[in-house]
Amino acid sequence: MTRRPIGYYVHHQGAGHVARARLIARALDRPCTLLGTFHAVDPGVASVLDLPDDRIGEGFDGRDHAASRPLAFHYAPLGIDGLRGRMARIAAWVAAADPVLIVVDVSVEIALFARLLSVPTLVVRLPGDRTDAPHLEAFRGAERLLAFFPQALDSFANPDWVRAKTEHVGFLAAEPMGDRPAEDGSLVVVYGRGGAGGHGADLAAAARAVPERQWHVVGPVMDVPAAMPANLHLHGWVGEIGPHLDRAALVIGAGGDGLVSGVVARAKRFVCIPEPRAFDEQVATARALAAQGAAIHRPAWGPPEEWPALVRAGLALDPARIASLGRGDAAGRAARLIGAMADGLDPGDRAPRCVG
Repeated sequence: MTRRPIGYYVHHQGAGHVARARLIARALDRPCTLLGTFHAVDPGVASVLDLPDDRIGEGFDGRDHAASRPLAFHYAPLGIDGLRGRMARIAAWVAAADPVLIVVDVSVEIALFARLLSVPTLVVRLPGDRTDAPHLEAFRGAERLLAFFPQALDSFANPDWVRAKTEHVGFLAAEPMGDRPAEDGSLVVVYGRGGAGGHGADLAAAARAVPERQWHVVGPVMDVPAAMPANLHLHGWVGEIGPHLDRAALVIGAGGDGLVSGVVARAKRFVCIPEPRAFDEQVATARALAAQGAAIHRPAWGPPEEWPALVRAGLALDPARIASLGRGDAAGRAARLIGAMADGLDPGDRAPRCVG
């Protein structure tokens, strides 16, 4: 007997969404089709619906630049062939495959479209202040909400009903880690692919202000001065950031899921300097970490005279606080939740007469 499949919509900005979807799809005990625009990215699963790209031109910033749009949408440009093709293919797949559930990671428009197609949704929530009308309508129309961060970091700016409707499975990459290399007292600064990178002069000034520590910088750095302090080491892009984090006494970086989950798993003292993101996503994470005593929140890179005190404050953090935010098997927990939802919506593999 063929079981009705699960659809998993994957947002096409960045690599994190598809990596998350791949892990969960492989753990599900039902057929699962990933829906998204994958370009040269290998989804890593057998069943994929590759969708036309709906982005407008080069340098896409997530906005449609429309003079007006319905209040329930974030992105609804007019006259875009890619968007029409995208929605048409999703509708055709729903009609042919009869999915029991669509997981939406993430898109307000896809969540609402799935509801119009009479398919139940499980909508992924990201951190930040997402109390605007489009987010709330997508959340309202979903059967449940799924958060890949711990409940302790959920913002009280979100309505009570949103938080009550949310299953917090924790950071996917925050498996508590046991045996690791001993710390060597170094400071590790991390810049990810989604940000602007570091400034060589700022890093050099901070390293000179804290000369007793070795500074290791991972990721892009611009405007590197000719004269660099001997205790500053620029590594650029690295294949694996883990060994750098393992040796660090203090990690300095932004508030993205990848780095935060890495420091949580390793119980690392952390200075969080959030980068600009939609809906203050990283700012909300930094503030929540600071409120838990799990990190120092610094709104921006500070002048050199502030770095000695900032490093002392970071080193004084109790690593147990940030370690307490980690839980094992987040991917398995998410897969079990999705599978149980699908079974509940489709008992005995029969399409329900009424949902919601």
